[in-house]
Amino acid sequence: MSAPDGRSASAVTNVVFAGLGGQGVIKASDILADAALRAGLDVKKAEVHGMSQRGGSVTSDVRFGRKVLSPMVPQREADFLVVLAPSEVEVTRPLLRPDGVLLAPDLVPEADLPNKRSLNVALLGALSGYLDIPAETLLDAVRAALPERLHHVNEQAFALGQKLAARQGTIR
Repeated sequence: MSAPDGRSASAVTNVVFAGLGGQGVIKASDILADAALRAGLDVKKAEVHGMSQRGGSVTSDVRFGRKVLSPMVPQREADFLVVLAPSEVEVTRPLLRPDGVLLAPDLVPEADLPNKRSLNVALLGALSGYLDIPAETLLDAVRAALPERLHHVNEQAFALGQKLAARQGTIR
């Protein structure tokens, strides 16, 4: 894995997902964790639900690499911050390292989504351009996490996220 700052493959990659309850923050982090496991990496995951059942703030940390010792991403150490709710961008920005990558919800216009509930998967598609985990491995994890009837719409959302991130020149 290479972090945005070019750290070695033995480094741990830190990803923080943030949003509001019901947006799929936990589902997106579960999918990434599963994909990293499928890629043969050590993975640790932690969640903070807050008042998530009532639409409150939710964060989920995913850390992966050759060897990961702790599930929590330290303050200012997130390589990637994936935010699903505009209100959570500034709240969670202090988690991002100075040279980290913010994937905000405005990257994917809601009108372009095949289903408005698939923003989490679209942002995973955008994130995929930064990771050394093959996109197909991430898509396999998406398929494993969702019922078959939702596969097509989420595959479309994933591809949309990839395309929009590439168009903005935000991926390496």
